[in-house]
Formats: sequence, C-alpha cells, structure tokens
Amino acid sequence: MDCWSLLLPLLLSVLLSSLSPATGLRLTDTKLPSTHAKKLIRDLNLFPKHSVNIVDRDVTNTSSAARPKIVEKRFKFPNFVDPDGVSIEDLGHHAGYYQIEHSHDAQMFYFFFESRKSENDPVVIWLTGGPGCSSELALFYENGPFKIGENLTLVWNEYGWDKASNLLYVDQPTGTGFSYSSDKSDIRHDEQGVSDDLYDFLQAFFGEHPELVDNDFYITGESYAGHYIPAVAARVHQGNKAKEGIHISLKGFAIGNGLTDPAIQYQAYTDYALEMGLIKESQYKRINLILPVCEAAIKLCGTDGTISCMAAYLVCNGIFSSILSSVGDINYYDIRKECIGSLCYDFSDMETLLNKKSVRQALGVGDIEFVSCSTSVYQALLMDWMRNLETGIPELLGDGIKLLVYAGEYDLICNWLGNWRWVHAMEWNGKEQFNASSEVPFEVAGTEAGILKSYGPLSFLKVHDAGHMVPMDQPMAALEMLKRWTEGSLRETARDPESLVSSM
Repeated sequence: MDCWSLLLPLLLSVLLSSLSPATGLRLTDTKLPSTHAKKLIRDLNLFPKHSVNIVDRDVTNTSSAARPKIVEKRFKFPNFVDPDGVSIEDLGHHAGYYQIEHSHDAQMFYFFFESRKSENDPVVIWLTGGPGCSSELALFYENGPFKIGENLTLVWNEYGWDKASNLLYVDQPTGTGFSYSSDKSDIRHDEQGVSDDLYDFLQAFFGEHPELVDNDFYITGESYAGHYIPAVAARVHQGNKAKEGIHISLKGFAIGNGLTDPAIQYQAYTDYALEMGLIKESQYKRINLILPVCEAAIKLCGTDGTISCMAAYLVCNGIFSSILSSVGDINYYDIRKECIGSLCYDFSDMETLLNKKSVRQALGVGDIEFVSCSTSVYQALLMDWMRNLETGIPELLGDGIKLLVYAGEYDLICNWLGNWRWVHAMEWNGKEQFNASSEVPFEVAGTEAGILKSYGPLSFLKVHDAGHMVPMDQPMAALEMLKRWTEGSLRETARDPESLVSSM
C-alpha cells in the first residue's frame, strides 16, 4: 500500500469533520492555497498588477555566454531626502540583475548597500518569506537604509542594518519583486532550486565585488525564509567544502519568526493561542483533534514528498484557520493589534514608490513592474511548505557555523513557542548543554529587550514587545542584536548604547 493510500482515510475524516461545528475547521474551499496567498497580500494592503513576473521576450537568438552574469549600477533614489548631498559614488548604493546560471532566462534583481560604517563589516544577505514576497518589504519597513516618509520621500533609517554590515536584499524566488523570466519553467518548486539559484548568485556577486570576499558572511531573513535560510546555508557550506568556486566566508545564519520545522511548530499553535488568551480551553481541545492527522500528513510528506505534502498543507493549516475563526479581527502578525477589515498593515507606499517611472529608471529595471508578493510563486512552493528544514542544521552547527533564532513574542503565525520547541528538540552535538543553559536578559540601552539562551554556536532570543517583524517593531534592539551576534558578543551588554540614539 502506497503512502497516499495510507493518508487518504485520514484526510477524508478531516474533510468530513470540517462540516461539523465541533472542530470549526474550514477546508471546503478547493482553492484554499490561492485564497491564502491572496489574503496574505491583501492584509498588507498590496495590490500587485501581476501574479508573477513572467515577461514576453524572445531569447532564442541570444547566447547566454554573450551576456554578463551580473549587470550592476550605482544609483540614488530620486526621492531620497539627503541633507548632506552625498554623491552617488560616495553613497555606495547599488542595484543589479543576475542572469541565473541554471535557468532558461531568469533574471534575479538585488540591492546592495555598502556599510555606512566600514567596508570591513560583514556582508549580510536578507531574505523575505511569503513565500513569494519581495525583500523590499524589509528594505523599506524593517531594517534597510531608508524609511518612507511623507509624499513618498525617503529618509535615513537610523537603525538600518547597513550601519553594521554590507547589506544585500534579493528578490527571490524568480517572479518576485523585480526578478523575472520569459519562461515559466524558471519558477522554483523546492529548496534545492531556491538554494542553487542563491548560491550561484553569491558566486557571481563576490566575483563582481572581490574586495568583499574575505569579509564574514551571514544569511538572515524571516517568516518562510525559515525554509530558505537553512537550505542556502547548507548549499554555501557544501560549495565551500567541495571547493566549487569562490570560498564564501560563511560564519552564521539567523532566522527571525520563521517556519523551519512544521511538525513541531504546528503543534504549538493551540498551546500559544491558549497561553495568550486567544482561545478557550474548550476550543483548544476541539482544535487539537486535528493534530494527530496533521502530524501523520507531515510525516508522509517527509517520506513521500508528492500529493501528501499538499494534503499536509490543507490539513495543518486548518489548525491555524480554526484559531483565526475564533479570534475575529486579530492581527496574526501581532496579536496586540487588530486588522481593520482585511487590512492588517499598510505597505502600499512601497508598491507605489517602486512602480514610479523615475524610480524604475534610477534602478535600471526598465519596464519591469514590481510584484510585491507573487501568488504564483506562493503556490509553486506548496509541496515545499511542510518540509522540515531543521535536518541540515546540526551539521552546520557541528562545523562551527553560528545559528541565531529570534522571535517577537506577540507573533501568532510563526510564534516564539514553536520556534523555541524545535530549537530545543534539535539533535546536535551541543543539545544537552544548550538545553541546560540558563536564560539571561538581553539588554539594550539599559532596558531588557528580550530573553536570550545560548551555548556554543546556537542562540535563541525571545524579543519583547515585538510581533512577526522584529526589526520593524524593535529597530534599536534588532540592530544591536545583529551587531553583537556578528561580533560574537550576543550575551554582553552594549558597550556604547548612546551611539544608537545619538541621532534621534
């Protein structure tokens, strides 16, 4: 009997139970993944014109060998309010396209911001999740050099991560943001494709910037990047060990409010919701009836890897949907807040800004329109959703590559409790010592900004007064976290906290 035959009776029982008010599950919509993707986008007040950046152009007579791997330009946003009048050369801001090597015609767009402090600062790449959302969400609303001001002007972000690193933002997977292709087969469906593309990009980027090759390198991001980040870290480490190309000085990777080990994290949904007073005990018990089916479906996804992964997505997201149906208009990215109708955050200024003709000209993207979040990319990765990406992490830790898992305490969708549990359950050579280590306050500017636990290369930080997007909710603490972690002093108190607020 195959795996699908084993799963089918379980899934049918779930579908039947969805008709009963006893569980509150709502799995009757056959377009559920599409509905989820559209809701994700609308909740952020984003309205991309296209579902994916697939463009109409003929490349049949164009030799890939004749095209440069990377086309990069220095630029300055036309709406940047710069009181110092810094030149484009001195500003050190770059935008570019990478011709993805193992693709038909995929072009990966990226931003690169030189450190405002020192060219010797580490190189940090940021990956936004979704899946299918552009990293420009973080650039303008979390940890980039700018914040969007009145009338779409850009002003310096005093807590931008370019104050402590040479900072990269990449629109990926293909079809997201300004990244595009003329061939739908370039859309990626798993972490193998995602990580290979990013590894090839990094090889080309460091080839373009040899002055940065010896700098420490860190991979960061949040949400569904809890899948991307471990996969990319493993791919870079593999390339280094096999001497495939340029040696990338990978020192660590950081996952913020991520989805990494679904089996453990989906179990934590009801526990977190009950602990935070979002659901009652009776609702907790009813929703938990689905847990054994969710766990079985995820297990089959890990071994079978085909239709069982779609079944796991449908079944397990019934847990999350049931919680939401019980709590009304709560903002699942930050349970302290409410959504007004379908609006949980308003990120529409970013979309308007990046689709302005003057901005597109400055960036060199031509007529490519900005796709803030791609429903097509989201759906293409459905078979990847319930995969466990924790499995490759122990080897990285064993080889001394650092991992920081951090989570805002008020996020529901990728809550701190689920992240805490998978980190503690992970089998690695320092598990016993890490689990036995004490929690210590993480202090920033004389205030406790979180609770930290660490041993050897592994650290976990629960961030106070923050939701899903920690750098947006706690920008000072997030920048200090990055600085101390990359410097190897995460457990220490900031030496000069006044410098963080001197410009306020």
